[in-house]
Amino acid sequence: MASNAGAEPDRDCPLCPRLVAFRDLHRAREPSWHNAPVPSFGPADARLVVVGLAPGLKGANRTGRPFTGDYAGDLLFATLQRFGFAVGEYRADPADGLRLIDARIVNAVRCVPPENKPTPAEIGTCRRFLAPAIQRSPAAILALGRIAHDSTLRALGLRLAAHPFAHGAVHEVPGGGRLYDSYHCSRYNTNTGVLTTEMFEAVFARIRADLDARPV
Repeated sequence: MASNAGAEPDRDCPLCPRLVAFRDLHRAREPSWHNAPVPSFGPADARLVVVGLAPGLKGANRTGRPFTGDYAGDLLFATLQRFGFAVGEYRADPADGLRLIDARIVNAVRCVPPENKPTPAEIGTCRRFLAPAIQRSPAAILALGRIAHDSTLRALGLRLAAHPFAHGAVHEVPGGGRLYDSYHCSRYNTNTGVLTTEMFEAVFARIRADLDARPV
């Protein structure tokens, strides 16, 4: 059965039939992989919540930790370390000892979707697991890409038209926090120049400065 809203989804969450079928297919093909909803990573009381899209097939779906095992994780974790949100050595292995500091990573969709493309219904269904992480009023929410941005706004009960997605945009959200936008740190975006390391780091620099300016 699926977990209640506010909790992590169970390993055999049945809520999205298409994703269940895809999960079962890869459990048969790769029995040593995680092949289950990927749980959040990082302290629950973190002031920064990073919202991704969904697990990558050979990344988090294989390793069981968000952004672990693919290029997007290489860039994300290096940037988290540079700005003091992570310590330890990232080796693309959940047993590498990497630890997040004042940051938590969640995905808008917890199960790997075919072709990395969740449907609107799947995004909406999985929002019950995203909402608790962002409705507790963290000081900063970083949305990686438009889907994460839109799902975050809907979870907060905010109008999409009033908070348009744009790389580097900052939006005020209920509870005194801010929603920061970035293009997703995928290999495709970086290879095509849509997102550069400098662009990504600039977003984190703004977040770091804003958090450092807030009373603890």
